[in-house]
Amino acid sequence: MADVEKPSPVAEAASADMEKQELEEGEIPSTDAPTLAPEPALETKHPLEHGWTFWFDNPNGKTKQAAWGSSLRPVYTFKTVEDFWCLYNNVLQPSQLSPGADFHCFKDGIEPKWEDPKCAQGGKWSTSTPNKGSSKAILDQFWLHTLLAMIGEQFDEYDEVCGAVVSVRARQDKIALWTKTASNEAAQVSIGKQWKAVLDITDKIGYLVHDDAKRMDKHAKNKYTV
Repeated sequence: MADVEKPSPVAEAASADMEKQELEEGEIPSTDAPTLAPEPALETKHPLEHGWTFWFDNPNGKTKQAAWGSSLRPVYTFKTVEDFWCLYNNVLQPSQLSPGADFHCFKDGIEPKWEDPKCAQGGKWSTSTPNKGSSKAILDQFWLHTLLAMIGEQFDEYDEVCGAVVSVRARQDKIALWTKTASNEAAQVSIGKQWKAVLDITDKIGYLVHDDAKRMDKHAKNKYTV
């Protein structure tokens, strides 16, 4: 995985310490001395392999009649390490969201919807944590580690990764990693195993095909487990 670090503070521009001189009444200050302006600080940004878009789904905008995804909206697209940290440090942690809310982070150009052409034939790995106590801190940790693994290209089958979703619910929270091609068992199993290593968990996780979820809803069964 490529090192993803917080940007170092921009160095302060050097400024001249000019000695103040008292002027007698009516005296005009000398204009011989040059005016020293601070040099602009240069910030080097580290580009990512792909741009990524952060999305937010606000449950307060939903009604029972509203179509799924009607409140889903893009927040910001980042393309450098520094811009990622700028965004991450200025949004709420998943543990601070209200039940029903979702954060999504997907490759730029892919919408976090089953209908998106890049997602239509895919599925998702998922894991859950109880919505209480110390598990909230674990949720935040899982989310950050998942984001860093994605944008840092930590997965061998990196092209298969579409994005990730963290969903906050009343009883338990869930994080899911979406991929492109559900029928590619080798790729999906590889991603699942590597994601477990990223999260440092030993419990089994399952892979659900989007098409099965659409057809069978809660009765859909995992296609793969690792």
